[in-house]
Amino acid sequence: MSSSGLPPGSSPRLHDAARVVGRFCFRPAYRLRIRGLERVPRTGPVLVVANHSSMVEPQIIFGMLPRRSVFLVKEEMFTGVLGSFLRRIGQVPVRRGEPGRAPLLATADVLKAGGVVAVFPEGTRGEGDVASAERGAAWLVRATGAVVLPIAVRGTRRPVGSGRRFRPRVDILVGEPFPLDVGRGRAGLDSATEKLRDQLAGLVATLDEWRAAQGETLRGKKAES
Repeated sequence: MSSSGLPPGSSPRLHDAARVVGRFCFRPAYRLRIRGLERVPRTGPVLVVANHSSMVEPQIIFGMLPRRSVFLVKEEMFTGVLGSFLRRIGQVPVRRGEPGRAPLLATADVLKAGGVVAVFPEGTRGEGDVASAERGAAWLVRATGAVVLPIAVRGTRRPVGSGRRFRPRVDILVGEPFPLDVGRGRAGLDSATEKLRDQLAGLVATLDEWRAAQGETLRGKKAES
């Protein structure tokens, strides 16, 4: 593991260029509001956990983070030119529902070197409501001592039955980083996973309440007056 904050074989220059693209490529399509970005620790190992309701959230978060970050990405994406590109910018393939030893060890090395790793602990992409969580995130914290940084995202998913939306409002709320005490064995992982899930679910609920007060529904559509 090098001082780049990326896995071996990655290109720091290409990674930084991809972050710039991620930072600006969605601005024509969405009206982004980001709060709490100053809470991202500028040094030390950080495990980012976020809710996930579409393919857009990972790319927005990747671009907005002020540090290089390594994402666990579903392995189906790692084919052809796209797969080569993802590996070159330091992303790690993972089988959905089965974190596996190799991706966990690879990202643990990133965290032990003081880097940033991002995961979506609800597992598969769904409603983004953090209805379930995997043990992989808790294992990474236990193995590396990383602090957890929760991030909530709302507005990317089009409401069921709605028509085409023009530049919907997307809100991102960065929570306070917190340490996570992970006990020994499977029981320790299970308990820590629930704590992590509760923290993230609470942040999503806070963002929902704020959006409701701003006149937005949970999915970015204007509330009825």
